Amino acid sequence: MKELICICCPLGCMMKVNEDTLEVTGYTCIRGKNYAINELTAPKRMVTSICKVLGGEINVVSCKTAEAIDKDKIFACLEEISKITLNAPVYEKDIIIKNVLNTGVDVIATKNVMEVKDE
Repeated sequence: MKELICICCPLGCMMKVNEDTLEVTGYTCIRGKNYAINELTAPKRMVTSICKVLGGEINVVSCKTAEAIDKDKIFACLEEISKITLNAPVYEKDIIIKNVLNTGVDVIATKNVMEVKDE
């Protein structure tokens, strides 16, 4: 029996999952049940990081995966992000890496970084 705390909403239901049958107890809504099953069978996570920026008002931009990716690909995803250097300007939702690690998920910027113009 595996115990999980649901992260789908603020209720934080304490759930128990039978690892053999995937029977879930303790959930309040179907999202919790689905979360528990997915967490045992194919855990996924959003990845957040920063990416280098040249010529910007700041030298990094925050970024994230547009959707959750397989948990076992987190560190490889972070390594791919660390290889990227962007040129300002960078805009929120710009695609930084398309289809990272062939997951079908893009890495996107989460804020704007404006170009610094020489005066």
